[in-house]
Amino acid sequence: MGSPQGSPGRGGLDLLVLLFLLLLSPVRVLPQLCVWYGECGVASGDKRYNCAYDGPPIALPEDGYDLMQELCPGLFFGNVSACCDVHQLQTLKNNLQLPLQFLSRCPSCFYNLINLFCELTCSPNQSDFLNVTSTIPYYDPILKENKSSITELQYFIGERFANAMYNACKDVEAPSSNVKALGLLCGKDVKDCNATNWIEYMFSKDNGQTPFSIIPIFSDVPVHGMNPMNNATKGCNESMDDLTGPCSCQDCSIVCGPKPQPPPLPTPWLLFGLDAVYVIMWISYMGFLLIFFALVFGVWCYRRRHFVSEYTPIDSNIAFSVNSHRDNGKITCGERLGERFENGLRMTFTSWGAFCVRNPRPVILFSVVFIAMCCSGFVYVKATTNPVDLWSAPSSQAHKEKEYFDTHFGPFFRTEQLIIQAPNSHPSTYSPYPSGADVPFGSPLSKEILHQVLDLQDAIVNITASFDNETVMLKDICLAPLAPYNNNCTILSVLNYFQNSHSVLDHTIGDEFFVYADYHTHFLYCVRAPASLNDTSLLHDPCLGTFGGPVFPWLVLGGYDDDNYNNATALVITFPVNNYYNDSRKLMKALAWEKKFINFLKNYDNPNLTISFSAERSIEDEINRESKSDIGTVLISYTVMFVYISIALGHIQSCRRLLVDSKISLGIAGILIVLSSVACSVGIFSYFGIPLTLIVIEVIPFLVLAIGVDNVFIIVQTLQRDERLQGETLDKQIGRVLGDVAPSMFLSSFSETVAFFLGTLSTMPAVRTFSLFAGMAVLIDFILQVTCFVSLLGLDIKRQERNRLDILCCIKSNEEMSRAQRSESILFLFFKNLYSPYLLKDWMRPIIIAVFVGVLSFSTAVMHNVEIGLDQSLSMPDDSYVMDYFNQLSKYLHAGPPVYFVLEEGHNYTSLEGQNMVCGGMGCNNDSLVQQVFNAAEIGSYTRIGYAPSSWIDDYFDWVKPQSSCCRVYNTTGQFCNASVTDPSCTRCRPLTQEGKQRPQGKDFMTFLPMFLLDNPNPKCGKGGHAAYNSAVNFINNKSDVGATYFMTYHTVLKTSSDFIDAMKKARVIADNITETMGIKEKNYRVFPYSVFYVFYEQYLTIVHDAIFNLCISLGSIFLVTTLLLGFEVWAAVVVSITIAMIIINMFGVMWLWGISLNAVSLVNLVMSCGIAVEFCSHVTRAFTVSTKGSRVERAEEALSHMGSSVFSGITLTKFGGIVVLAFSKSQIFKIFYFRMYLAMVLLGATHGLIFLPVLLSYIGPSVNKAKTRATQERTRGTERERLLYF
Repeated sequence: MGSPQGSPGRGGLDLLVLLFLLLLSPVRVLPQLCVWYGECGVASGDKRYNCAYDGPPIALPEDGYDLMQELCPGLFFGNVSACCDVHQLQTLKNNLQLPLQFLSRCPSCFYNLINLFCELTCSPNQSDFLNVTSTIPYYDPILKENKSSITELQYFIGERFANAMYNACKDVEAPSSNVKALGLLCGKDVKDCNATNWIEYMFSKDNGQTPFSIIPIFSDVPVHGMNPMNNATKGCNESMDDLTGPCSCQDCSIVCGPKPQPPPLPTPWLLFGLDAVYVIMWISYMGFLLIFFALVFGVWCYRRRHFVSEYTPIDSNIAFSVNSHRDNGKITCGERLGERFENGLRMTFTSWGAFCVRNPRPVILFSVVFIAMCCSGFVYVKATTNPVDLWSAPSSQAHKEKEYFDTHFGPFFRTEQLIIQAPNSHPSTYSPYPSGADVPFGSPLSKEILHQVLDLQDAIVNITASFDNETVMLKDICLAPLAPYNNNCTILSVLNYFQNSHSVLDHTIGDEFFVYADYHTHFLYCVRAPASLNDTSLLHDPCLGTFGGPVFPWLVLGGYDDDNYNNATALVITFPVNNYYNDSRKLMKALAWEKKFINFLKNYDNPNLTISFSAERSIEDEINRESKSDIGTVLISYTVMFVYISIALGHIQSCRRLLVDSKISLGIAGILIVLSSVACSVGIFSYFGIPLTLIVIEVIPFLVLAIGVDNVFIIVQTLQRDERLQGETLDKQIGRVLGDVAPSMFLSSFSETVAFFLGTLSTMPAVRTFSLFAGMAVLIDFILQVTCFVSLLGLDIKRQERNRLDILCCIKSNEEMSRAQRSESILFLFFKNLYSPYLLKDWMRPIIIAVFVGVLSFSTAVMHNVEIGLDQSLSMPDDSYVMDYFNQLSKYLHAGPPVYFVLEEGHNYTSLEGQNMVCGGMGCNNDSLVQQVFNAAEIGSYTRIGYAPSSWIDDYFDWVKPQSSCCRVYNTTGQFCNASVTDPSCTRCRPLTQEGKQRPQGKDFMTFLPMFLLDNPNPKCGKGGHAAYNSAVNFINNKSDVGATYFMTYHTVLKTSSDFIDAMKKARVIADNITETMGIKEKNYRVFPYSVFYVFYEQYLTIVHDAIFNLCISLGSIFLVTTLLLGFEVWAAVVVSITIAMIIINMFGVMWLWGISLNAVSLVNLVMSCGIAVEFCSHVTRAFTVSTKGSRVERAEEALSHMGSSVFSGITLTKFGGIVVLAFSKSQIFKIFYFRMYLAMVLLGATHGLIFLPVLLSYIGPSVNKAKTRATQERTRGTERERLLYF
């Protein structure tokens, strides 16, 4: 009875337990089912459909075990039952080759990707997440049975999996292309790529790789009865297994931590919100004025109290009066020594002058022979035209680095470049099929314009030049990186995306209604993946250039915004040509072709194209043309000076004696002596093999003319003002005059010579060469003036006294000259009677001091703002075609010059430690060479590094992996077997074992590296290093070891000199930091950056130091020589040095005001201005020291009266006439660095020497040398000379 009642209760309990267990059970009750198995039917080309199959997974044959273990180790278990056969596995391997080469450098990224494809291809649970939506019938001719080919299916993928896979791969770099790897694999620009559109693109039938459509559906929950594939993933910061590490910092941003930030800009030094230097100088100037005028006012009050006349000079009470003919004090030892030295100089030059006048013919003959001997050195003369030798010292760092680079990797190629615009074309809009946002295209990217540009490009390729009866074409001289296998020239042009072919440019896929793909499609793909061998659109055209390398869009397009290359408004075409430094014949061939190239483009006419262009030889050609065109300007300038000198030297007493009293022949002789001294200097140094430079040719004649003509005027005008004493002969008179003025000439000339010769201590070749030639020219000029010119002066005076005509000396004038008499020019009288007294009035002098100190304060305040560098456009004539090219370059170029980080010979690449120091992939150091350059590119606005570096070692590691089909050898010969070769005897270089998957080390590293560097990229292996890295690795010891190598990237766009200087400075900082972190500082090798412009811009890193050094050396030598030759008048030398220093500082002020930058040219001019300043200052100062007047004011007045007119007429007026002509030069460098600086030099020299210096001497000039005064009294007592001196 109990049983029947209890049965229902127990049955209900059993049912509940069963339901509970079913809910908890993780075991699937559904069987494993496939959706396909095997291949059947050809989809297109070599691509096949998969066969529909809805049965259980089938055990894989043993010959497929290796493939399954290699590709899908997660499915290699049990009896290896799968939904794929061996053929499908082989197809999977082939299709994964391209992603493998670019993504396997980050193992976890590639692990996730291969997981996606393994589950799709072979998973025994395919039916859970794959849904076949379309098939077509297929008859199997082998098995003779009907099957179905799958043409479309849905793949349900977990969103979590898709996002994790994308995040692990998004940062992976493609080292040879300087871009992210997803840019090559996503079908979109990297910034537009995400998890869904990446997977959609990989499974799209339109990408050219997938044989049928696979529609991905993303969801993390079951959809339509399907369970999305949501396998576990690996983050890029996770290790895939025990043998591999996480991805590198370069390929995984989360490994790096936060993005590097540039250091903050230095805080400007401000006071009261203004530039601190301005404020300090303003306060200093105000303080000076307060103290100075307080002293002046105090002395004025003191004078009013003690002196009756308000016109008595301020310092007359303390001056030593000569007029009283009394000695007010004891003569010191220094004064006596100075007097004896002065007297020795005077007596020497007096005797010498008399000798030259008495023996003119031997002296002149000897001078001519000396000049002829020196000038015979012209047969050895050679000029430096190589800019490297001109601006870079052989011992400089950049010069040594350039030599190292050229020696190990070959010289940097010559560049022929065009920038093309389409002014008559308009922007267009492209509408992608079947859908997508409209894409604007810039005006030069229309198909019609591209065809015209391609015609132009083909015409350039076919330009034919001739050299030495040989035909020269571009193919004979161009850079062909794959030669001899591929002789195509490197042409960096957007047309190379279309293989430089009109037919490829016209390639279109479509029907009568729609265009599915055309050149727009291909262009948009190639700018994202320039290294691609298949654009994966319906066109399937390659993007890789015909020369075997990628064409980066930033090198061939200009005027676009951000990375929107389709908006380009200009096309850039570059033809790299081989450079031949050590083969003059090949270099001449390149020069001959470049000449034809330039002529062709000058005469090219196409109204639809505007072309700016430049060849490697263009700058040198234009400088030479400019020099020739400026010869006329320079000749006119010198002619103006010659005419003035010839006329101004004469002192015409009456119109009837015009032809007798003129000094035209003497003036011409003086000019010829000046030019002869320059010729002698050139000849002497040519004997010693020292080459001329453009600066020597242009500057030194101008300098020596200024110095030499000044001396000529001083001698002639002093003689004209002198009156022959009773019973004195001509030779004694000229000797006496020379004894008076020659010490002053000797002072200035010797000061300049020593200053210039010490300037040769400079490390700058331009400054050193100028100083050498200038010092010798000034010295020879002085020697010829006190010998040859004095003899010629004596002959000219004799001619004048005999009333013979100037030039036509055989003809005698009827107008008799009464007697030799002194004559004073109008200019001398002006200085003596008007200018000097007025300038030295008591109320005028404080104003002069205040004004000049104010100008000095201003110049000091702004001199640190003078720009450094030389804009290369300034070296071009205004009408040069290169000027237009420079303008377009700065407007349209989007990449700077290439920069190579060179690791010198000595590094061990075969050890794991040595590899980790350099590489940028998985397992590499976070502070490796490649990683540090990559980090620098992340903050390119600060470092001036634009892109991640091309890394040969990382691409080599990807290439040599056994999973890749790149590295194969013939198993019979061991020779390299290219990936494109189909031969069963080709086997992997390294075994597919855990050891084989590791990086090659030791002997293995060196065995396969030469193969990598000779492998040309092809569709099955895009990592071949021949085109990209053939010159990047230098082998040593018969290819048994790696020597020097480089890692190339690009600078950011550099437009101004400061940009170039900063780029070089930052690159050197990066390289030094790499050297330090690699721990090789103590070893005999290092890392250094090299770019072609470094050798020209290195001078600017030290230009401030060089300027200070050269100018201080000049000032110091001038001080010492002036002290010595003024008879140990130390204070007088101090005054001269102060005045010259003021002139130099004020030159910097003018440079800032007039926009003149500091560079080698302006530094030469500054050193030259020291020499010319000596001329303006030394003569007046010496005249002051030898004056025997009673007070400083009187002595300053006398010195200015006697020397001022000669200095003014000899330098100021002579130079002013010549300088004004330079303003009409076509050359910008002449206008800026010669006209402006020479004008400033002469005006500042004249104002300081003829205005400020006399006033300064009147205040703080040295006191009278009593020994000199007493000697002068004794020498002139009882003679007519006493009246002349003391009246």
